[in-house]
Amino acid sequence: MKRVTLTAVSVLALASALTACSGSEDAPASSPSAPKAKPVTPAQRLAKVMVTKDDLPGYNVSEPEAEYAFAKSSDEVTVDKPGCTPLAYAMNQLPLGEPQADLTRSAGAGYGKEITSITLASYEPATTAESVLAGLAKAVSECGDGFTAKAGKNTSAYDSVTAEKGMTTGAVAFRSTMTFRGVTHTLHTEAVRHGDVLAVYFSANGFAIADGIRPSDAKIPTNVVKAQNAKLG
Repeated sequence: MKRVTLTAVSVLALASALTACSGSEDAPASSPSAPKAKPVTPAQRLAKVMVTKDDLPGYNVSEPEAEYAFAKSSDEVTVDKPGCTPLAYAMNQLPLGEPQADLTRSAGAGYGKEITSITLASYEPATTAESVLAGLAKAVSECGDGFTAKAGKNTSAYDSVTAEKGMTTGAVAFRSTMTFRGVTHTLHTEAVRHGDVLAVYFSANGFAIADGIRPSDAKIPTNVVKAQNAKLG
């Protein structure tokens, strides 16, 4: 059946060409229509704009290891202060709100260095992403005294949350502190909106936290934010 269809189209095209050459204007030219390209899905789009090792020389960019995840999904997370829930999501590689798709990668510059997670999430329409970002800003202003998040057997207690200036215009940025084995650690988060996509950066020095010997202050590397923002346009 396929061969018959192709042959018929070829004959029609040839007939039209011959008619055109004879000077007749009654029969319009006919050509087989090109197949329509499949629309790019939100997930495919995020995969295309997520930074890779090629975008960040000196960094290893990889998928987060599932076994170390605080929670597999936002449904597993409970927070003692519900208004602080967006902060718990942002600091645990979970998307904010209800995106169409989300994708997370971890970027590290070597053993003992801070690890920066990048979570991209796309929303429909773009105003939803704007609303989600506003919700995060509100949580920062209301959760200065800290909060506790739980997911299964995992518990994270944050002592404080403080707004700070982000690296990107319009960003929502904050630092938080947590105490582990009597040692205080400072974590940094920044969320930036690019149209209908929200990029959330979160840095922590897991090596220092696990050692429990020295305090840490894991700032988000400027080059990581610049590289990812550039791909988002």
